[in-house]
Amino acid sequence: MSIPQAHSLPANTKLTTISTNRCFDGEQRYYCHQSDATKTAMTFSIYLPDEALAGHLCPAILYLSGLTCNADNVTHKAHFQQKCSELGMIFIAPDTSPRSSDEQDVPNDERYFVGQGASYYVDATQAPWSDNFNMQSYIADELYDLLRTEFGIASIGIMGHSMGGHGALLLGFTFPSKFVSVSALSPVCAASESAWGQAAFTEYFGDDKEKWQASDAAHTIEAVGQQYTSILVDQGAADEFLADGQLQTPKLQQACAKAGQPLTLRYQAGHDHSYYFIQSVIEDHIEHHWRMAQLS
Repeated sequence: MSIPQAHSLPANTKLTTISTNRCFDGEQRYYCHQSDATKTAMTFSIYLPDEALAGHLCPAILYLSGLTCNADNVTHKAHFQQKCSELGMIFIAPDTSPRSSDEQDVPNDERYFVGQGASYYVDATQAPWSDNFNMQSYIADELYDLLRTEFGIASIGIMGHSMGGHGALLLGFTFPSKFVSVSALSPVCAASESAWGQAAFTEYFGDDKEKWQASDAAHTIEAVGQQYTSILVDQGAADEFLADGQLQTPKLQQACAKAGQPLTLRYQAGHDHSYYFIQSVIEDHIEHHWRMAQLS
């Protein structure tokens, strides 16, 4: 089988190539760019099937990772590349937050669910976080526009895991004109009602409870109503964070019921919160986004 010429980026690209590796019938790449939204360098991974490398428009999935993660976790552990290669889908995984560098200090916190590696994909309004922690603007505006400009993307679906699942639900329903599909893996469903989310929102928004609600996935779904034909959510039934109340899954069910939003929620027996669980169900999610893209 002949390998098509790699898709060439525009000469004035804002992207710096970090790495390129052949993977199934496509390439796994990493890029870095300077972000106006976060005022830091940001990194993302992107899997480009051969169809995209040959210049054809392909549907894409934007994947948001969970607490403590970066672009590497899902790229190295989830094993999505083969299914994306088979279906001709692009898969993008950005970092979870701005980070400090040799040249720049970014706010941090010793609590892993508040500082770097966290963000809840919101725009913080309270100092010192508001200078850099503008991840909603970064994902939904800056990165979204950059991806559409630089790569041959026909449509974008959004999905995520844990905190990233909350981000996918929140951004998917806040910006439904930008995303053709939504799914989530073990999502934090109501951040303003979980201990992790309350700690983070106190730092990012202070006591502004209206901002807390506007940045809460379940509340947003209930407020805006049905936006998608269906959304897919998988939850490990043996998930330790489900058991201790961090995920608030029933709140998602209630919000979707009130909004009239069709929801397929599957509790997977024996599965926990780990990437072993993600590996077990991610092909169903890729197929979900592929089907929705065909209808768009």
